[in-house]
Amino acid sequence: MTVAGMITAGATAPGAAAAETPRIDLKVLVVDNGDSPVKAVTAQLRSTGIPYTTIDLNDSGRPRITAAFLSDTVNGRPRAKYQGVVLPNEAPFGTDSAEQTALEAYERTYGIPQVDAYTWAHPGVGLDYTSEGGWAGTLDGREASVTAAGKAGSFGYLDGAFRFEDGAPAVQESYGYVARPRTGFTSYVDIPVPGGTGRGSLVGEYAHDGRRELVVTFAYNNNQQQFRLLARGIVEWLTQGVHLGQTRNSFAVHVDDVFAPDSRWDTERNCTPGDFDCAGGDGEGTAPIRMTADDAAYAAQWQREHGFTMDMVFNAGSGEEWKTEHGGTDALTTRLLADKAQYRWVNHTYTHPFLGCVQDTSSVPWSCAKNADGSTKYMSRAEIAAQIRDNHNWAVNKGLPVDRTELVTGEHSGLKTLPQQPDDNPNLAGALADTGVKWIASDNSREPEQRKVGNALTVPRHPMNVYYNVGTAAEMADEYNWVYTSRADGGSGVCEDNPTSTCLDEPLDPATGYAEHIVPQEARIALGHALAGDPRPHYAHQSNLAEDRLLYPVMEKVLADYRALFADNTPLENPRHSAIGTEVQRRAAWQTALVNNRVTAYRIGGTVTVTAPSGTQIPVTAPEGTKKQLVLGTSAFGTPYAGARSAWTTPAALQSALTLKLP
Repeated sequence: MTVAGMITAGATAPGAAAAETPRIDLKVLVVDNGDSPVKAVTAQLRSTGIPYTTIDLNDSGRPRITAAFLSDTVNGRPRAKYQGVVLPNEAPFGTDSAEQTALEAYERTYGIPQVDAYTWAHPGVGLDYTSEGGWAGTLDGREASVTAAGKAGSFGYLDGAFRFEDGAPAVQESYGYVARPRTGFTSYVDIPVPGGTGRGSLVGEYAHDGRRELVVTFAYNNNQQQFRLLARGIVEWLTQGVHLGQTRNSFAVHVDDVFAPDSRWDTERNCTPGDFDCAGGDGEGTAPIRMTADDAAYAAQWQREHGFTMDMVFNAGSGEEWKTEHGGTDALTTRLLADKAQYRWVNHTYTHPFLGCVQDTSSVPWSCAKNADGSTKYMSRAEIAAQIRDNHNWAVNKGLPVDRTELVTGEHSGLKTLPQQPDDNPNLAGALADTGVKWIASDNSREPEQRKVGNALTVPRHPMNVYYNVGTAAEMADEYNWVYTSRADGGSGVCEDNPTSTCLDEPLDPATGYAEHIVPQEARIALGHALAGDPRPHYAHQSNLAEDRLLYPVMEKVLADYRALFADNTPLENPRHSAIGTEVQRRAAWQTALVNNRVTAYRIGGTVTVTAPSGTQIPVTAPEGTKKQLVLGTSAFGTPYAGARSAWTTPAALQSALTLKLP
């Protein structure tokens, strides 16, 4: 069984017979030559939720581009099978070849836009040669701007200027052609001509011969910030602002271990005293790291000043233990409770125990303890449920705005922990059901995909490289050096042994290393997740809000950099744990429907029809002014974002079809 959605769309495509308005399918054709620019645009289509078909130019058995491949008739009506085309360049099949001719005729007949993912400046794409007042070379570190035409069109979500990344000065990261537009070309992104006069285009539209091309004249990949900034606009231009899928930028930060103390890194032993693998360090006499009342007051003030809410992931029992050990009072808890309404609160279990197998720490690394019959010894269902329930009940008694369905276990324990515990604690799923948990955090670095744990779903979280066991910048730089410098430079050499890691060229200065190296690097990584539309939260620890308050510079840079890059109509959203889990769940279900070819969407004149499996939430992006058709009358569709309106939506009550009307 399927449900249908209808959207009233724009005018009849150029070249189509007025008496027989064509059907245009809401799917994109991608012609892939294996280069990174096409891969990057394809990744944006997928993350947005736009269906597409890929033709691999390196596959000798690929389908040939013909009129029959691109169009046909359905019930006597002409059909264009693709609403837009992504090409590696302006003529990948060869100028005047049969395939290129068929593609151009198709675009001309149905008004289908074409993206040239990366090409050079020449009259064939509406630009002067670079020898005619332009320039070609490395763009690293150069500032580009969105033009007035770009702001008025598909790139209006950007604030204006942005800078090409220059992460490695000795390495060329982005090469491009800067050229002057010819007749028919409208520049959307340009830069001053290096060593010359005037400005030259890097992204623009070439309208000619009844066709429209978006011409990109710089190389990029999916991870580079300059592409991530422009990706939304490329897709909106390609789809003419009406498409399946949606994408919004978000940033959430979980602060684990609130109310609890965190152990401190030993700069002499290069380990954390109290940990079973810290030889000679039992933790006695070391000062743990714990927020003070002043730190809590600062956190509340910082949130107000920056318009951002942190998720306080709390261990109430650990706080009660601290209070008992320190004279029966705790100014930190008093202050946090006074400001309780200013935070989101997430259950982190009562005393932060390891909820998986019982750990045998008699050897390094630890192993799972065994029962007499040789089976793995696990924490019981009752013990896990008590940890969850006791923490939740404490929160309710204190009036905290806590959501029973949300949970973060200590160290993500209870879930499988490789290599020692290859499976979830078999008692975990039952304990989650007993306590009403629907969303349990997992570590994105270990399990990036959402999965079921009984009736609950995981919410993968990005770990931030701001360590739990440091309170000062000097401690942070010292541990960072231990992890990321070679043995010859006094480090652990872990970076040398790990093929996915890279060693520092030289150790960081303990006095400046955190501010000058770690902060910008961590902020860039977190901002990259936001720009990619990745909703997964990041996590750090309460120790990072104490002493030198290390987390704030990272968050401040993410927020400041984002707000400098984007217009006010494209805010950085800040969702809570359960909302993020729901978003990840919906995206996965939508991708499954697309992969299984269970979605059909097409436009006929002013109507777009979408069919998908019954009950499936359908993501749609459409222009401002779009209305949802009800049985009687209409209502506003979706919510505004980036100059458009978008939503996950289903048919209105008493309707088997979703109907939207564009202005």
